[in-house]
Parts: sequence; C-alpha cells; structure tokens
Amino acid sequence: MNAAVTIDLLRHGETGQGGFRGSLDDALTPNGCEQMRAAVQGAGPWGAIISSPMVRCAVFAADIAQGNAIPLHIDERLRELHFGQWEGLTASELMHTQPDALTQFWSDPYAHPPPDAESLAVFETRVLNAWEDIARHHAGRRVLLVTHGGVIRMILRHARGLPRASLLQLDVPHASLHRVGAPDSPGETQDEGESPA
Repeated sequence: MNAAVTIDLLRHGETGQGGFRGSLDDALTPNGCEQMRAAVQGAGPWGAIISSPMVRCAVFAADIAQGNAIPLHIDERLRELHFGQWEGLTASELMHTQPDALTQFWSDPYAHPPPDAESLAVFETRVLNAWEDIARHHAGRRVLLVTHGGVIRMILRHARGLPRASLLQLDVPHASLHRVGAPDSPGETQDEGESPA
C-alpha cells in the first residue's frame, strides 16, 4: 500500500467579479492575493503544488512554488465547471430571466445543469480522476492544490461520503484551506475539515 498522502485544497481569493465565472479567466485583486497568502501562512510544508491553469489560481501557485523551491504542476482537470450560457451572469440576473432554471440548478445541479454547460457527471469524473492520480503519484508527500470552489466541493463531497444533493451546500469561501487524506487509503480518506490559517 502506498504511503499516505495529505492534500491541502486552497480556493483562489477574490477577483472582484461576481456571478458564474467558471471558464472566465479573471485575475485576483490585490486583496484576493493577500487573502491567499494569509490562508497558507504557517501551513505546509508541501512536497509539490498543483494548480488549475486559470490565472486566479496559477499565478499565486507559481509565486508560492518559486518562493519556496517547490515543484509546480498545472493540471487542466482542476479547472472550474464550465457554466455554458450562464458564464458571466449573476444569480440576480438569472432570477429575472431564468428563475425556474436557476432554482432547479440549485436544487439538483446534476439533473438541471445550465444551458450548454459541462455536465456535473463529466465534471465529477475529471475532478476525481485528477484527485486520485495526484494521490497515486505523490505517495508519502503533502501536496497543495490551488483550485476553485466547485472542484473543492466535489472533492470534499466525495471524501465525506455525502450525497450528490449536498454538493452546493458545502461552504467553500474564497481563499479557504481544506485538508483531505488520499482516496482509497484506510484511515486517510476522511476530510479533516478546514485548516487553520
């Protein structure tokens, strides 16, 4: 059996943009960068940093990796969910134009994805495949994943053994840090909750 892997999940900080921003490549605000620095203060050390390719994740990940001489890997599978026709729109706007569709999405995103969006089943598969590959390739190490709220919710839901309906109920604020053990490792699969920052 592989040695245990500890994975810290860091959501990007604020970008100053609202609404569904899954595939929109927004940069962090200065405050968003400071939020992330505060979140990782005293955390680690990590043997590797793995990031979504989106600017709001990758720029900070590269800065931390370079400053601490930690290998950095970019993994396309850690991108946020693509929200299709809802990209760039806010919930308030959608409540005026597509209230039923938005309500159905909040209630069951698997059954009612946004128009032309990536399906939650496809999203789940790519995220969990990435998580399992990272755990397998970094046995015995502690790894930092810099990614998005949806990706973190999916991993936490799976790690906690929660039903699909709980996905959007998981609280993952900007720049929050969460720790999970490696998948399929007895005694290490449970989510350990939010790490102190």
